[in-house]
Amino acid sequence: MQNCICVIPARGGSKRILRKNLKEFCGKPIIAYSIQNALQSGIFHQIIVSSDDTEILDYAKSLGAIPLKRPEHLSNDTASTRSVILHTIESLAIPKESWLCCLYATAPLLDSTTLKNAFSKAQENAQDCYCFSAVEFDYSPFRAFTITNNKNTMLFKEHFNKRSQELEKIYHDAGQFYFARVKIWEERENIFEDSLSFILPQSQVQDIDTLEDWNLAELKFKQLHSKLDT
Repeated sequence: MQNCICVIPARGGSKRILRKNLKEFCGKPIIAYSIQNALQSGIFHQIIVSSDDTEILDYAKSLGAIPLKRPEHLSNDTASTRSVILHTIESLAIPKESWLCCLYATAPLLDSTTLKNAFSKAQENAQDCYCFSAVEFDYSPFRAFTITNNKNTMLFKEHFNKRSQELEKIYHDAGQFYFARVKIWEERENIFEDSLSFILPQSQVQDIDTLEDWNLAELKFKQLHSKLDT
């Protein structure tokens, strides 16, 4: 495989879940899963953890990742993931033709084999675009409606008479990983348009923005690993 660098953004501040990236998830800090999956995949020649937080950087280093201190202006609520990636590219002078994977710190349901397979797909079909994790909506958005003055208004009335199996499948970002060449990260702001999706099952996907999300993710993790152990 071609050289690929993994960048794990992991800022210290988090308002809804305090110290989220170091919070214990099924026995160890949640960021450990991303670092260990990156290491076990065998596809990365460097694994960088970008953070403003010394404790996170020290912990990442203890697991075998390379710590990169990011500036304060890239550590607030408005800083985009792409801006953090661009800072890493500039700081490390990563060549434009290199591959770079942004791997989120809160992706404990992911496994190293999935990362490896996604990189293979990116190399084969995403030379000039992004390849990122996606998942099908668990309930079709074509059935969505708004509520105004206690009255419902369907957003897609033309689909009212269709059976659920007749509705087109719709997907969304699974929020786990994004592969692309460095030049694509630099040139293309829109990650989703004209890109390649690597589809994940619902069992491997869970947004973790609230404590309720966190609890659901732990339940999914335990279920996944109980299947692997049987």
